Amino acid sequence: MHERPDPRGPVAQVLVLLALLGASALVAALGGLASAANVDGWYAAADKAPWSPPNWLFGPVWTLLYIAMAVAAWLVWRSRSPGKRAALTVYGAQLVLNLLWTPAFFALYPSLGTPALWIGLVIIVGLAVAVAVTVLRFGPISRAAGLLMLPYLSWIVFASSLNLWAALNN
Repeated sequence: MHERPDPRGPVAQVLVLLALLGASALVAALGGLASAANVDGWYAAADKAPWSPPNWLFGPVWTLLYIAMAVAAWLVWRSRSPGKRAALTVYGAQLVLNLLWTPAFFALYPSLGTPALWIGLVIIVGLAVAVAVTVLRFGPISRAAGLLMLPYLSWIVFASSLNLWAALNN
C-alpha cells in the first residue's frame, strides 16, 4: 500500500473533501429530482422484485454510500501514488453513470415504457463495472479507499437485480 499523505496543507485537504462531498450531494440531488415524481407515480404501481426494500430505505442507504464514496476519493486524492489520476478518472466516470441511471430508469419510463428500464439496466451494469474498476484502482493506492467503495459496489449489484426484475416484469 502507498498511503503517504499529500503534503498540501489542512485547508486544501478540507476544501477537496468538501468538494468531493458536494459532487456526491449534487449527483444525489439531481437523482432525487429525476425520481421524485415517479417514485409515487408509475413506480408505486410497478411490479417490483420480491426482495425490493421499502422505499424509505433508499435515502439513508444512498446518503451513507455517497459519503463513503467521497471519503474514498479524498483518500486517493491525497496520496502521492502515480496511479491516482487514473483512479480518480474512473471514479469520475462511475459518478457520471450513477447520475445517468436515475433519469433513465425513473424519468424516461412514462414516455418510453419498458425500453427505459432496459436502458437503465445497460447503464447500471456499466456502473457496476466502473465501480468494480474503481475499487481495483483505489485499493492499491489506499486500502481504506478500496474498502469504502465495496458497500457501494454491493448495493449497485443489488440494484441491478431490482432493475432487471423491473425490466422483465413491467
